[in-house]
Amino acid sequence: MAPRGGTVRGDCGGDEEREKERERALQQVYVEGGDGSKVLLVPGTGREGVAEVRIYPTPQARFDRDKAAFAPLPPSARHKPNVDRAFARQLAALLRIAFPKIRSRETLILLVHSVFLVLRTVLSVVVARLDGRIVRDLVSVVIVSANGRGFLRGLGLWFLLAIPSTYTNSMIRHLQARLALRLRTRLTRYTHDLYLSSEPYLRYYRVASEGALEGVDQYITADVASWADSLAGLYGNVLKPMLDLTLFTSQLSRTLGFRGTLALFVNYYVTARILRAVTPAFWSAGGGGGALGGRVSGGRGTGWEGERGDCVLRWRQARARYPLESVSKAHPTRQLDLQGEFMRACLQRSRRIMRAMQIRIAYEWTEDYVIKYLWSAAGYCLIAIPVLFTRTRSIGVQAGDAARRRTTTDDAMANRTESYISSRRLLLSLADAGGRVMYAYKDLLELAGLTTRLYTLLSTLHHLAPLPLPTPAPTPSIALDAVDVCVPGAPAAPLVRGLDVRLEQGEHLMITGSNGVGKTAVARVLAGLWAPGCGRVSRPGRGEVVVVPQRAYMVAGSLLDQIIYPHAYPEYVKKGTTEAELMEILRAVHLEYLPAREGGWFTRKEWRDVLSGGEKQRMGMARVFYHRPKFAILDECTSAVSSDVEGRMYEHAKALGITLITISLRPALTKYHTQLLTIAGDGSGGWTLARVGTEEERMGLDREIGMLQGKLREVERWEERVRVLKGLLGPEGTEGEGNGEVEG
Repeated sequence: MAPRGGTVRGDCGGDEEREKERERALQQVYVEGGDGSKVLLVPGTGREGVAEVRIYPTPQARFDRDKAAFAPLPPSARHKPNVDRAFARQLAALLRIAFPKIRSRETLILLVHSVFLVLRTVLSVVVARLDGRIVRDLVSVVIVSANGRGFLRGLGLWFLLAIPSTYTNSMIRHLQARLALRLRTRLTRYTHDLYLSSEPYLRYYRVASEGALEGVDQYITADVASWADSLAGLYGNVLKPMLDLTLFTSQLSRTLGFRGTLALFVNYYVTARILRAVTPAFWSAGGGGGALGGRVSGGRGTGWEGERGDCVLRWRQARARYPLESVSKAHPTRQLDLQGEFMRACLQRSRRIMRAMQIRIAYEWTEDYVIKYLWSAAGYCLIAIPVLFTRTRSIGVQAGDAARRRTTTDDAMANRTESYISSRRLLLSLADAGGRVMYAYKDLLELAGLTTRLYTLLSTLHHLAPLPLPTPAPTPSIALDAVDVCVPGAPAAPLVRGLDVRLEQGEHLMITGSNGVGKTAVARVLAGLWAPGCGRVSRPGRGEVVVVPQRAYMVAGSLLDQIIYPHAYPEYVKKGTTEAELMEILRAVHLEYLPAREGGWFTRKEWRDVLSGGEKQRMGMARVFYHRPKFAILDECTSAVSSDVEGRMYEHAKALGITLITISLRPALTKYHTQLLTIAGDGSGGWTLARVGTEEERMGLDREIGMLQGKLREVERWEERVRVLKGLLGPEGTEGEGNGEVEG
């Protein structure tokens, strides 16, 4: 059994103790920090202990400052990202979040990463020089019959130089992965704090309806991770080739001379002009950035439209598990549904790839030809310039100095060989750097698409206006004064017009009406989840009004977590509730058997599958009894509960001093309330409010009783009509009826 409180440490003795520490960490979740932070307890796997991660919540002042940087995008701009000024502005806004301070860990990793990128370029130059020196010494050994000590020394330096080179390559990959992880962590925490904001914003609840933004989970998970990987990879793929171009060009200029350096820059200019002329408008062909600007040759097709199709497919795969009983009887239909969705995603991706290849064949051919072959041929011409135009002439050499002339010629040949090998190595590296710079444009297009998506998400969340704060009341009460109940973001007429309701503590309200008339909409306005179309709303503050929906949410955690939700275990410990009190709560909702049946308070299961529909609804009422708010809005939350248990729960809630606002079609629940609000549902937004037990209510009930009795009197006439029709059918009808009864 988990302890009440305490700090979980990651250093554990044995395997059994480590397992207990993990269970405690899973139950406790976090520890309160002294500076307003929370220390998350993250259980490890295997022989790992429990890690402690300190989390600082993002203050509202930070969101207010960042709001100006995330100006709303027009709907057309959300689907046409490109490398332009708008992309630079969007990227700068995201970098403010990824690098909040100059002196941050992300900046330090970026600086160290840059140092290793520079070191890698310097080592490339040194390797090219050493390569030429080894070949020069080898030529000297073969032609001049010199001592091979220089050649062996060069080989030794080659193996020594391989140590920092391989370490540098490993560190570049490691730091790139670390940087991507830090960027993802920073952006995810910021997005979570913004998305899961509390009152008066409630962005997680309103972003789909008012922000018209679907699939937020796809943005926060896949898109944030892809953006971090793309940005970290693009930095290395651009910075190192640019450094290579600069340093390699400066080194080659010493060997090539003025003519060779000028020809090298002419080669750069001609290559850029050719590629610019054949580069198609990737984004104008439709589809996503990945299908056109991504790595189509590798088959990725990483456009965000393709990601959206994959997201829909994953969503349908997850839905295939629930409800299990329905799936078990209709698995061929569900199978065809999944197959159809998969084929739809494949066809969409195939069309994008075909459109991309149609406009890219000429570009791919020209790009490979120019970068791989034209640059190599130009390289051979450039390294031949010193040989063709800087020949050495011997002046004043006597004929008797044949040995000296031969030695001088051989040394010159070895030096030229060294210069040729070094220059060729640098030119090949230079061609590779130029190719990576050209290829980086497509990675930049992919980053532009991801940046636009994340900017759209954060911009939408930032510009969701806060819900109007309720007017404080001198006493705990809920009042609606001339309120129009409207669907947020919908231009339709109000569901209810000019609603006037006042509910003091101890007065219970029942809202009824036919299906779809706006009963739940009224409850959402009462709870502060929807803003009223007009009028004024007065209600208690946060935590004093709770909503219990028809489908109770089962949190991932232990049985105890189901009762105390939305509290976490540290809040339960701080409140001081005992397990005996929890058992009394379960007894009030007729669930006292659960701890023994499921294995204790701290048993962790998938509770939405373990508990039945009625048990989940009773668990929702148990949460009301645990928190004891002043007002509880019950939205058909006992529809799967028997009438006797339902009545006992209502009586217990009233005994605890909880004011009930019930949405139901059950007339039997009327006796537990003092006011009855009936929504007309005729399209006019009309409503009636009556007190339960008054003469008006009794007259209404009498009218309903009279109407039902009139219908009952017509039953005999309709039964007689059925007998007449059967008689007209004759023996066949009677025989068919009898067969039907036997089969039934």
